[in-house]
Amino acid sequence: MPETPAEFDVDAMLSHRARSIDASGIRRIFELGASLENPINLSIGQPDFPVPREIKDAVIEAIESNRNGYTVTQGDAAVLAEVRSALAQEMDWAVEDPSIGVMLTSGTSGALVLAALALLNAGDELIIPDPWFVVYPQLAHLTGAKSIACDTYPDFRMTAERIEPLITERTKAVLLDSPGNPTGIVLDTAELEAIVALCRDRGVLLIADEIYDEFTYEDALQDGRCPSPGRLTKDALIIKGLGKTFGCTGWRLGLAAGPVELIETMTKLQQFTYVCAPSMAQAAFTARPNVDMSSEVRSYQGRRDLVLERLGAVTEVIPPGGAFYVFVKVPEHLGLTGTEFVEQAIQRGVLIIPGAVFSDRDTHFRISYAVPEADLRRGLDVIVDLMNG
Repeated sequence: MPETPAEFDVDAMLSHRARSIDASGIRRIFELGASLENPINLSIGQPDFPVPREIKDAVIEAIESNRNGYTVTQGDAAVLAEVRSALAQEMDWAVEDPSIGVMLTSGTSGALVLAALALLNAGDELIIPDPWFVVYPQLAHLTGAKSIACDTYPDFRMTAERIEPLITERTKAVLLDSPGNPTGIVLDTAELEAIVALCRDRGVLLIADEIYDEFTYEDALQDGRCPSPGRLTKDALIIKGLGKTFGCTGWRLGLAAGPVELIETMTKLQQFTYVCAPSMAQAAFTARPNVDMSSEVRSYQGRRDLVLERLGAVTEVIPPGGAFYVFVKVPEHLGLTGTEFVEQAIQRGVLIIPGAVFSDRDTHFRISYAVPEADLRRGLDVIVDLMNG
């Protein structure tokens, strides 16, 4: 009789790279919330407004005009021309500056992955903020590099003074996000100038994740705009996107602009990975100048102020200048970690994310206020009640 074949062990085949990535933090929160009926969900970074009509119409027109096939890897030429023109205005660049390359990517996460693949060798170091967006440490895991956390507590500002001691001969890049996730912090121009100067002096690339730049509140704007290192140097990689601005996160629309040699390398890598950004959705970039999101931004600023008013009375909250998150400290008198507090909130029907998902510390939790105000108020009532013990 033939021997019984050994059980096929796929788990044993998985790479060290894949095993190094732990998604259990957020997964556990969703698992805890899965049994809840109609939870108050303050955990998701998804805007709650509909995609603007102008953006929808541009993409519908592209679909109906049969622009549904591949584009060239860096993006449709007409769309790229619109993007270059917009960036030149936003960043005070010359429209056809040959030293600056521009490409469209599959979301800002796609741009970050391509940048990491283009820059990082095994053993290289990438400096990231702590707290961080969950993708940032994984960029190092994917490339065999090492992420170096820059402790920004208690004010969550990633300053040159905090970055400088972390730079070594292995440092390739500094990655910052402003407005930040999970903190909503917006760095000012003076802080960015110091970081730009530090990176230039030490021969380190600065990568700026500006996915939330359109959601910058009045008290954090400078010269009517979100501060950006792109106005201070041409030697930084600037990453932007449309998903958070217009509520079309599932369309995966990002862009990267920076030194032309880097963009050309990222384009080469995109050719063999993502191929191109979703072709019909690229048309959304052409409609971007025609859309005014100021009313939505004012609405979110009002929700931010509500969160600060309610939670500022019972705990320490650093006011965010943009995005739609607040990173809230668990009051010390409760004697709870961020994870333990979140578990109590979930038992009361409120979904929030523990700070340990975004940080080496477990002292805070993240609220997303990209929800209807009535739901936000109900969730805040529960959180305040828990904090009052």
